[in-house]
Amino acid sequence: MSAIALPRIPVPRRLSAYLRWFLWVLLIALVAAVLVTLVWLAGRYEASQVQRRLERDTGDAVSDIRSAFTRNVQSLQALHSGAPRQDGWRPQAQALLREHREWMRLEWRDQSLASLDAVDTPYRSPVFGRFGRGNAQADVALACANARRVSGPAYSSSYFVSQVDGLGLEVMELCLPLVSGGQLTGYALATYSLGEILAGLVGPQLTRSQEVSFTEADGTRLAMHGSSRRGTRVFTAQQLLDLPGNTLVLRMDSWRGAPDLFPNVLTALVTAMSIALVTVLVMLGKDMRRRLRAEHDLADALAFRKAMEDSLVTGLRARDLQGRITYVNPAFCEMVGFAPEELLGHSTPAPYWPPELADDYRKRQDIRLTGQHAPPREGFESVFMRKDGSRFPVLIIEAPLINALGTQTGWMSAFLDISEQRRIEELSRASQERLQATARLATVGEMASLLSHELNQPLAAISGYATGSLNLLRGGSHALTDIELAMRRIAEQAERAGKVIKSVHDFVRRRDQEREPVAPQALLDAIMPLVSLQARKLRVRIQVTLQDDLPQVLCDRTMVEQVLLNLARNAMQAMDQAGANDPTLGIQVRRAGDGERHTGAKAWVEFSVKDCGPGIPAAVEQRLFTPFYTTKAEGMGLGLSLCRTVVEQHGGFLGFGPNHPSGTIFRFTLPVDPGPQATPPDAASL
Repeated sequence: MSAIALPRIPVPRRLSAYLRWFLWVLLIALVAAVLVTLVWLAGRYEASQVQRRLERDTGDAVSDIRSAFTRNVQSLQALHSGAPRQDGWRPQAQALLREHREWMRLEWRDQSLASLDAVDTPYRSPVFGRFGRGNAQADVALACANARRVSGPAYSSSYFVSQVDGLGLEVMELCLPLVSGGQLTGYALATYSLGEILAGLVGPQLTRSQEVSFTEADGTRLAMHGSSRRGTRVFTAQQLLDLPGNTLVLRMDSWRGAPDLFPNVLTALVTAMSIALVTVLVMLGKDMRRRLRAEHDLADALAFRKAMEDSLVTGLRARDLQGRITYVNPAFCEMVGFAPEELLGHSTPAPYWPPELADDYRKRQDIRLTGQHAPPREGFESVFMRKDGSRFPVLIIEAPLINALGTQTGWMSAFLDISEQRRIEELSRASQERLQATARLATVGEMASLLSHELNQPLAAISGYATGSLNLLRGGSHALTDIELAMRRIAEQAERAGKVIKSVHDFVRRRDQEREPVAPQALLDAIMPLVSLQARKLRVRIQVTLQDDLPQVLCDRTMVEQVLLNLARNAMQAMDQAGANDPTLGIQVRRAGDGERHTGAKAWVEFSVKDCGPGIPAAVEQRLFTPFYTTKAEGMGLGLSLCRTVVEQHGGFLGFGPNHPSGTIFRFTLPVDPGPQATPPDAASL
């Protein structure tokens, strides 16, 4: 069972573009999410560090306060040790107040809480100076009751005491029972200021950048100390200060507030790198889109160029500066019969060069690659060889190959197979030659028919009269009248025959009425296409030389062109039959000098046709212009005869001579056009 091949469904370009956009957006969103998460985690970490440090500072502050309270209790016990006297207690109490700013008042009371002595802090006015001590008696009694119960120091709840300056203090009582010999002898009271506790017992390094306060359980602030609150968010840490008989909440607030968006250098560096990565991704995406767009445009351009090159019938070939073939199109491969793999990379000699012409082509290519001589814009002809060995002519048009930077990287050549064109031109030339030969034969035949037809009757009459006269003479007749009549009739018929010949002669000479002024260059231009075709076929080089400022000639243009064409063809055929090494056809036009076979006031122009053939043998020179005499197998022998007739009809002269070192020169002359103001020669002779 054969497998069924599923057709490949092409993805539309728009859907592919949407998919690429979705992937890019997803990638950018992922990078942005990673960046935001990183910053958020860094902020959380920094906040946790701040909070942890703040809680540690709060714990240290509570520990400092608790240690200070313990030392203060020991100081109070030392004050009342050894049953002090009342007059000696006061100075020691004052000394303690100067050492402990957190104490506002020290008191010595008996078992019934009656005051034995009291001392206020020297750093401010008496705390109870405005409303008296009696308002706080309940708090004192409660604290002492707790102290007596636990047999140690006890603290009262904090309470507010108004001052004379309109402010107030939040204070707390410390009651220390005094025991002597196991018996309670009294109480030592110390009044604490919560604000001074925070100011004196908490380390200054903690309050320099943070705010410390005592609060109640519901958050009500009792006393605070430290820097004021700053920022939109404050980190807070709370810890209980558990005292015998009272519990306070110590709160610490950090004025630095929330951490910055980039709390540290590492986070800022990673953020900057992430932003740079996102920027690079965006730029890379734009660059990739431009590249894809350029690739699509390039692919379309290449497809268009390939379709155009495949449709061309002109061969294209590219070569680098070393002469190596770098590109050929299908038309060129089809033209020479080689595959592209057989041509690419080849230098000299190319596979399509004929072996006998390889040296010439190599020299020509070396000159071309040097850049000293630019190829002709109209191109030049050459001969290539197909893979099967057959030769064919081509027209080559070359141009320098310039890259985008303006630097020449090689040569681009276009090739046209002109073998069909040459075949058509050769057929046209041969057909024209046959037509011209037929026309000449028709003219000769017409002249012969006309002469034979017109001369038949007078010649027959002359023959009859002559026969009759002979019969009369043989018969011995002496009728002179009859013989005279016969002789008169013979003379009349002879005169009639002369008139017939003169009329035919006039018919031949009637072209005198069709002469016109023609420039010598125009005569040459008219025949050069036909001459060039035969010269190319026979590999003959043509050299045309015209003297400057040549005047126009008065001639029958068609007949003179035929003369030039006939002389040129005879010269090329002579060189071809002789196998000349460097066949060259020279055509020269100049003013004829005085005394060159001409007399009179007329001016003449001389036309010369030169060849480098074997020359004309002496035996042939005497019969060269004889009608129907020819040395060619297919010739009629009328060409040179008619040429001389035409030239002589124009009043000119046709002759020939040797061309040194080899060959023959044919020269003929034509009269110069006298212009409309000149006087005709016939009129001048009257």
